Amino acid sequence: MQIRFTESPAETATMNTQQLRDHFLVDGLMKNDQITLVYTHYDRMIIGGVKPVSKKCVLPNPSELRAEYFLERRELGIINVGGNGTVTADGKKFDLKKQDALYLGKGTKDVSFTSASKKEPAIFYLLSAPAHHTYPSKVCTKEKAAPVQLGSSETANLRTVYKYIHLDGIRSCQLVMGLTVLAEGSVWNSIPPHTHTRRMEVYFYFDLKPEHRIFHFMGQPQETRHIVMANEEAVISPPWSSHFGCGTSNYGFIWGMAGENLVYTDMDPAPVPTLK
Repeated sequence: MQIRFTESPAETATMNTQQLRDHFLVDGLMKNDQITLVYTHYDRMIIGGVKPVSKKCVLPNPSELRAEYFLERRELGIINVGGNGTVTADGKKFDLKKQDALYLGKGTKDVSFTSASKKEPAIFYLLSAPAHHTYPSKVCTKEKAAPVQLGSSETANLRTVYKYIHLDGIRSCQLVMGLTVLAEGSVWNSIPPHTHTRRMEVYFYFDLKPEHRIFHFMGQPQETRHIVMANEEAVISPPWSSHFGCGTSNYGFIWGMAGENLVYTDMDPAPVPTLK
């Protein structure tokens, strides 16, 4: 498991392109028949990817956790962005179609991942945060995720937001998790931008064709930086950082947060005219 430490706004302002990528970009997440994990010290979130093609993939217990098993003191959110797949947790099977989500509560011991088809494997994106209470494991399908349409085609940010793990959805200790799908012809996400110093956030971009890219903006709103990202890559957003982006085509992205509270709307606005 790769470990990432934290950086202040002052440190980040001095970074060149490669340094920004080294500290904040999470690439190579989805490897065939492997589980990839990255531990960030921002709210001790673990970012992971699983793409089971020809075999079952079992959630490991990295030595860095000093735990008896991965979810001894943690909770886990899982969203599938590929073909049909199954997550088995302590013997119970949870079938997930594309853009379905599963929450696994603290205390779940054995977790594994399989795909229904080798030709169209499942692609499971994982986020895990420390947990102090056990909430029941639960699936939320895309159809039940209370979609909300935001933005407009005139400003190239018409998008549909699906909320899965939040106060009025699947309950958790820290995790807030969902996804956003941009309409055809729309490319801007999270406009108007914002920050929230009470929690960190991770974006995972998906359904982006190989020839296209995302320009993800980060940094303090009056001192922005950008990272160019490809399909199925994630980016760590510190609590002090803005997080918004623009693609060379439309796409989807999973957003996930951990920290002080579970209120989805807890944001500090950074209006577009104030950006620098």
